[in-house]
Amino acid sequence: APWPAAAMEVHTSKEVDAVNGTNLRLRCSFSSSSPISQHLSVTWNFQPEDLSSHEPVFYYLKEPYKLSAGRFKERVTWDGNIERNDVSIVIWNLQPTDNGTFTCQVKNPPDVDGTIGEVRLRVVQKVHFSEIHFLAVAIGSACVLMIVVVTVVIICRHRWKKKQEKRIKVADTEL
Repeated sequence: APWPAAAMEVHTSKEVDAVNGTNLRLRCSFSSSSPISQHLSVTWNFQPEDLSSHEPVFYYLKEPYKLSAGRFKERVTWDGNIERNDVSIVIWNLQPTDNGTFTCQVKNPPDVDGTIGEVRLRVVQKVHFSEIHFLAVAIGSACVLMIVVVTVVIICRHRWKKKQEKRIKVADTEL
């Protein structure tokens, strides 16, 4: 017999790279087989790379609750919209100690069983040169080259016209 599908599904990115000292929106969305309940809750937790114990990051029940202690105190804000099934958060001032796995769990009673979203965060010192950067440089270089070529053509045509006008004047004065 087929397994019953999970009624609550949570969706996150699998892996995210972010630059040290920047802010990052950790996206998390959900779909539920039940209408959104007044008792919907969202729990974000963190598992450091060294696999030490889970740490709370953020909690939502009717309203966002900030942490009173821990590494994420004063560094996490709610950036979700329950009506749009968005339960994202923003982490401020990323640090290398934030490397690890974040979990996003949503419960929408009676729909409380289902998937838990996981996103692995890697905080890097600088952005790697990606294909997008390469494409931006290539397009920018092509635009500059086109401007230079058009400018050279305009200058050459202008000089050619001046020479033609001189030749016509010289021919007129000789007659």
